[in-house]
Amino acid sequence: MVTEAAAPASHFQIEHTSTWHPSTDEAGRLTIDMGAIAANYRRLRAMHPAARVAAVVKADAYGLDATQIAPMLAGQGARDFFVAHLAEALVLKPLLPPDAVLFVLNGLAPGSEPLCAEAGILPVLNTPEQARAWYTLAVNKAHPVPAALQVDTGMSRLGLSEGELNDVLGWPSFAGQVNICLLMTHMACADTPGAPANADQMRRFADFAARLPSVPRSLANSAAAMFLPEAAGDVLRPGLVLYGVDPGAGGVPKMQPAIALEARIIQLRHIPAGAGVGYGFDYIADRPLRVATLSAGYADGWPRALSNGGATWFAGHRLPILGRVSMDSCMVDVTNLPEGSIRPGDCVELIGPHQSVNDLARQLATTPHEILTSLGRRFTRSYINPPSLHGEEAQS
Repeated sequence: MVTEAAAPASHFQIEHTSTWHPSTDEAGRLTIDMGAIAANYRRLRAMHPAARVAAVVKADAYGLDATQIAPMLAGQGARDFFVAHLAEALVLKPLLPPDAVLFVLNGLAPGSEPLCAEAGILPVLNTPEQARAWYTLAVNKAHPVPAALQVDTGMSRLGLSEGELNDVLGWPSFAGQVNICLLMTHMACADTPGAPANADQMRRFADFAARLPSVPRSLANSAAAMFLPEAAGDVLRPGLVLYGVDPGAGGVPKMQPAIALEARIIQLRHIPAGAGVGYGFDYIADRPLRVATLSAGYADGWPRALSNGGATWFAGHRLPILGRVSMDSCMVDVTNLPEGSIRPGDCVELIGPHQSVNDLARQLATTPHEILTSLGRRFTRSYINPPSLHGEEAQS
């Protein structure tokens, strides 16, 4: 069997093996390096010692299982966690320390305010209607309830406008009924550090914050945390960069890739020149080929758009995808591998040292967020290198 080429030390590595576990690994294996995620979190803390570094674990921690990752990050000292929906927060609440705070970024659906308050979860109030419902809950309870408040500094997505904020702050005893523990906004162009919109959003946010000078501020996502230190504020909200994935074009210095994805080979075959491959015969062999059928398809989040253009890797060799990516499988060209060096059951790299999440995103003209959150549950998830509790300080 061909030995896999060594990857640079800065890249995620897993031991190459032909051993497959058919009872659990039928589609493929998604390996998550928990030690790398912990090191990335500590690195962010070292980069921003004056700020609290939260963890954005929405969308099931970008498809990597928030029930695994959020408690691990709590063990590294994280105490602020952000999800998109209340249901996500309710799952994580019993898994986190009592002093951990869960924020619901999208705010609450009407009628769910009592459940949120009873669970000790904090909504992010984005609209006058959300603010009114939470304010009414506090009045009915006859004691203050905490929440975060989001303002719109130009993204036109979520958050109160200047006029809406003025209106909300003018409600009788609003400040006494709703304990605003965080003022937030979201940056639209932080992945392009020189974009004029960044300075404009920071200026507009400063104007909002002047209305609530004692409230902690949060505006930095992964890209801002890496590329715009002046946007750090009091609470950073990194997500993607925790997994060592570049949130922009600036690189992720000293951050460790934490994700590897493999599929298994189901079948090998020789095909003659002129043979069609896959649905629609979109690929016609121009010469005799050896073709491997892999156990991953678009139902697993392996994008159909990679048809006739993408590739996988084995032992340092690029294996072009032939024809269409199917629901449960795809075909790759293994002709250039030595005969006998690859066989059914072997693992083929989809994401790893030779092809990163960012590489795939660039090829498909999408974001790495979409690549990660699309990965299906048929991939067996393997969590390796668990960090020690309160791991050692990040190296500068």
